[in-house]
This record gives sequence, C-alpha cells and structure tokens, in this order.
Amino acid sequence: MASLQYYLLQLTIFLLSLHQNLCFPSKQTLVLPLKKTLGPPPHRASLQLSSSSTSRLPFHHNVTLTVTVSVGSPPQKVTMVLDTGSELSWLHCKRAPNLNSIFNYQSSSSYVPIPCSSPVCRTKTRDLTNPVSCDPKKLCHAILSYADASSIEGNLAYETFVIGSSARPRTIFGCMDSGLSSHSEEDAKTTGLMGMNRGSLSFVNQMGFPKFSYCISGFDSSGVLILGDANVAWLKGINYTPLVVRSDPLPYFDRVAYTVQLEGIKVGAKMLPLPKSAFEPDHTGAGQTMVDSGTQFTFLLGPVYTALKTEFIQQARGILKTLDEPNFVFQGAMDLCYRVESTRTGLPELPRVSLMFRGAEMSVSGEKLLYRVPGVLRGRDSVYCFTFGNSDLLGIEAFVIGHHHQQNVWMEFDLVNSRVGFAEVRCDLAGRRLGMGL
Repeated sequence: MASLQYYLLQLTIFLLSLHQNLCFPSKQTLVLPLKKTLGPPPHRASLQLSSSSTSRLPFHHNVTLTVTVSVGSPPQKVTMVLDTGSELSWLHCKRAPNLNSIFNYQSSSSYVPIPCSSPVCRTKTRDLTNPVSCDPKKLCHAILSYADASSIEGNLAYETFVIGSSARPRTIFGCMDSGLSSHSEEDAKTTGLMGMNRGSLSFVNQMGFPKFSYCISGFDSSGVLILGDANVAWLKGINYTPLVVRSDPLPYFDRVAYTVQLEGIKVGAKMLPLPKSAFEPDHTGAGQTMVDSGTQFTFLLGPVYTALKTEFIQQARGILKTLDEPNFVFQGAMDLCYRVESTRTGLPELPRVSLMFRGAEMSVSGEKLLYRVPGVLRGRDSVYCFTFGNSDLLGIEAFVIGHHHQQNVWMEFDLVNSRVGFAEVRCDLAGRRLGMGL
C-alpha cells in the first residue's frame, strides 16, 4: 500500500509539472517597450504553441534591441538583447569588473539548476550551437558561440520570468559565469540575451505564444515588442513570406532560424541580373536567408553583394562622392563608403534597394541606405557606408537581414503558420497607439 501511495504521489507531481509546462498564458494584452542601445556587437547572430494571449513590451535600440523584464523571486530587473537569431536566453550570473548588471541567482528562491541527467539537458538542447556537457557538480553546462567569434558559457536552470504583470515559472535559461568577447564595454551595458528563434528552448516557444511582432522606430531609439497576436485594426497591408523549414541536418543550415527565400534584388527599377539559384541554399545548407534582430546590418553572399554594390555605384554616380580608400572596410564587411559634407542636414535622394522575397518585399531607402561612421572624418566630410555588407568577409555562409533595414517596418513572426510578415509603419506612432507613450 505504501508503495502504491508513493507511486500515486509521484504521478501527481508529474502531472502537476506537466500541466504547469503546457499551460499557456492567460488572455491578456501586454506591450513591452524596446530600446536601441549601444550593446553587444552588431553581428551577434547565433549560427546554428498555441496561445491567444498577448504581451507588449517597449524596447530601445541603437546598435542592439533591448527589452527589460524581471527575473527571480524576489524579482530582479534585467535588460536583455532581443535576438531572433538565437535560441537559449541567458543572463550574466557572475560578477566581473566589466559587467554593470548581473542576475544574482543566489538571492532567488525560485532558481533551480538543471542536472545533466535531466531529459531537458539530454534532448531539448539538440539545436544549440555546441553540445551540452556535465560540469563537476553534474549540472547541465552549455557553451554558446556567435558569428562574431564571441562565446558565453554557464549552466542551464529554471527560473521565474515576469512579463508585464504575468509570472512565468520554470522558464529554462542559461546562468552564465564566463565568456570570451572582444566587445566587453558594449556587453557590460546589458544583463543578457533573449533568444527568440524557432527552437524548443527559445523564449517565445517556452512562453507558448503563437506569434510575436516588433516595430523599430527610424526616428528615435524607441520601439515595441508584442508577444502574441497584435490584433489592432489600424495595422493593414501585411505581406507574408513563408518560412523555409527543413528537418534534415545540414552542416551550414540553421534549422531553427527564421529562414525565408530571397528571390532577387532591385536597385531603383532595375532587377539585378542574377539567377534565382544565386539566392538558394546549396546542398550543404550554405546560402540560407535569415531574418535576424541580433544583427545590425544586412549581409549578402559575395557574388550577390558584388552585383548590388556595382549597380548601386552606377546609379549613385554624380549624387555622392565615393571614399577612394581601398583599405577602408567598415566593421570588416562593408567596403562601399562615401564622403558627405558634415554641414548637410540630410542625405540626397538615392536609388531605392528592394529585397524581393517569395510573396513579400522589403524596401530600403533614404537614411536606411547609408550609415555615418562615428568619429571618422575626411577633412570636413563625414564618412557614410552602404548598409549592405559582404557575408564572405565575415565568414558567414548565409544572407542575413539585420534590424537596421527593419526600421519603420512592422515585423511579424508567425510560428503557427510558419511565415514572416512585413508592413511599412511609422513605428514611433505605432508605439503611441499601443499605449506605450513612446
């Protein structure tokens, strides 16, 4: 009888745990502000469901997109980089001279480390960039690697995350205690990273939201993140492109990224003379097109970049003065730069660049085409660089659509219907309409 009671007790605990993990958020609307901030490096992408609730958060952005949430019991406020190119969310958990903000897990009563014998450690981590391992205390240990050669490592754990007014217990995240970065000053300005890709451990999948959206202002550092269905009457004209989903493992294909099919590029009214095969992944998976909020600019594989650069130079001739310095390459991959008089209040009219996806189009024009290089002058001229770069120079075997070109575009990531949507919107006004007061 005692053994039967013990069995029933264990079964009850299991069912309660299962219920807790499968329950979706209550039906509510929460909007979170996003911020542009001088955070981690600009190409931080990782190379590697049924709820009607909505959470809205504001964010801010400058180099990275950041969102502020509360974690632990009692809650600690943390700032996390929003990254659709990464799966596992993580926080800095160990004090270091270069870190301004950490999560103090020792003071949280809801922090539970995950042992390496756990099914979570053994099976749910298969899409991470590196295999997990056991640390000396038999805890699940992860090392995450990023495209800019930085890395971070620590243990997986359960913790309570508070989104808006809702507490989400037993959220899996990485409590990181060491790492390698060449951008320590920027890293110090955030507490961690919020992984938002399609992997089972991503923040959006753990929260059970069927979709999420964000809108990044092109006029200031504000934005808004919506977890769940936005459901706003004034949002119209969203064009959708289907996700490219593959189940077979390929060495250079990230199966849990938001991969879409780029089919062509126009400069002005002229389509680049490239075959569609130039934009398609090869037999190794190299050449996928990823929509990534964790990367600042857009990067194209060498032959496509060269064709775009050549055509843009041709159409911009007589409008802008090129920087004739062959060795000047901004951020290691952007080698088309111009000299612009520092006294100018704006850029001249430039040819529009249109990214043609299957069923949708993203237009890049005006200020989004060129980026002023901070602190660099040539005589009285500022230096501006073309905001498309060469993936080959970064060692990335992919096309990456960065958040600079997503400004003033409503970006919707629909996990249930496996699609990404675009709509041109004044994102500063969208934030006000959503009650953010941005």
